[in-house]
Amino acid sequence: MVERLDTVVIGGGAMGSATAWELAQRGREVTLLEQFAPGHTQGASHGTTRNLNLGYLDPTYIRMLSESLTLWDKLSAQSGTEQIARTGTVNHGDPKTQALTLQALKGAGIRAEEVSANEAAERWSGLRFNGPALHLPDGGQLNPDLALPSFQKVAAAHGAQIRHGVTVRELTVLDENTVRLVLESASGEEIVEARRVVITAGAWTEHLLGSSVELPTLTVTQEQPLHFAQRDASAIWPGFNHTLVPGSPGFENAYSPVYGMLTPGEGIKAGWHGTGVVTHPDHRTFAAEQRQVQALQDYARIWLPGVDADSFTAVSCTYTNTEDEDFILDRIGPLVIGAGFSGHGFKFTPVIGRILADLADGSGKAPAKFSARRKIASSTFSQRRQVVEKLTS
Repeated sequence: MVERLDTVVIGGGAMGSATAWELAQRGREVTLLEQFAPGHTQGASHGTTRNLNLGYLDPTYIRMLSESLTLWDKLSAQSGTEQIARTGTVNHGDPKTQALTLQALKGAGIRAEEVSANEAAERWSGLRFNGPALHLPDGGQLNPDLALPSFQKVAAAHGAQIRHGVTVRELTVLDENTVRLVLESASGEEIVEARRVVITAGAWTEHLLGSSVELPTLTVTQEQPLHFAQRDASAIWPGFNHTLVPGSPGFENAYSPVYGMLTPGEGIKAGWHGTGVVTHPDHRTFAAEQRQVQALQDYARIWLPGVDADSFTAVSCTYTNTEDEDFILDRIGPLVIGAGFSGHGFKFTPVIGRILADLADGSGKAPAKFSARRKIASSTFSQRRQVVEKLTS
C-alpha cells in the first residue's frame, strides 16, 4: 500500500529545515527527508560560523534581511538558544557602493555607519583598511550546527516528522496534486505519494530533478576557506567583507572578494567567494586547491595583520551557484523548488523557509527575481570563473 502524505520536504539542510519549521507552525502535515545523518559535512549547512552580512543594495534582499532578523530572533526564543552572535560586520574596499548601501539600509531601518580607515584600524586591529569602512552593528555570525537542530526541534514539537538516513531514489510527477517518491533507507524501499513536494536538496537538486523540470543553470563548487591562527587573542573581530578587484594593484593574485569572521576555538575564517573547483556532491575530494590557498595566505599577510598566515586549517563546503547569483524560489505544478543560494543564502534561511512554505500551501508568491523561468542577462558567476581559470592556468 502506498502511503499518502500532504507535504514532503526533500533535503534537511538549512532551507529544508526552515521550511518544515514554518509549515509545521501553520498546522500543516509535513515530513522532512534527509539522506544523511544529523550533523553531516557533505553539503553546505555545517560548521559553526556563517557570515551575517547585511550589506545589500537590492530592495528585495533588504526587505528579506529585515524579516530574517526578526525570524532569527523568533527561533532563538522558541529554541531557547541565541542564534546570532552579534559581533557586527565591517565592509570595506568599495567606498562608492558602501555609501549607497549606507543610505539604503538606513532607509530600511537597519543600523549602519561609515567609519574612517584610521578609526576602523583602531577598533579592529586584526584588519587592515585603505579607505572608509561600512560598519553594520546588527550583523555578525550564524551557527549552522546550532540552527539546523533548532529548526527541526521546533518543527517536530509542532508535529513535523523528521527522518534522517532516507534517500529519494525516484521522483515522478503524476498530476497537479500528486508526486510519487521511491525512498530508500536502512529499513528498505518504500513508496509514498505527496500532494506537495519541496525540493531543498542543495548540490543534489539537478540530480534529483533530472529533466523533469527546466531550471536556470546550477554549478556546484567545492569551496575551501581557511581558519588562520590568531596572533592576539584579545583583538576584537567583527565579520568582515573586503571588496577588491582581482588584478588591480595589491590584488594581482586575488580570486574574488574576501569574507571572514572569528570562529571560536578554530581561528579566523577567511575565504574567496565562489571560486572553488567545480564538483559533483557525491565525488568531492575535500582537498584544498593549493594555488588558491597560497593566494589566500598572500592576502592574509597584507590585509589580516591579526593572523598568522602560515598557521591554518582548511575547511570544505559546497556552493550551488546560479549564473546571476540570485536564488531560485518557485513552484512548478506540485513541486516547490528552493535552490541556487550561491554562497550568500544562509543569512536568509528563515525567510526562505517562509517563502517556500507560502508556495507550498498557496498562501503567497516569491519575488519575481527568484523565478525558475527567468532569463539571466548578466553572468556574475561566469565572470568570476574566468578569473579563476586565468589564475589557475
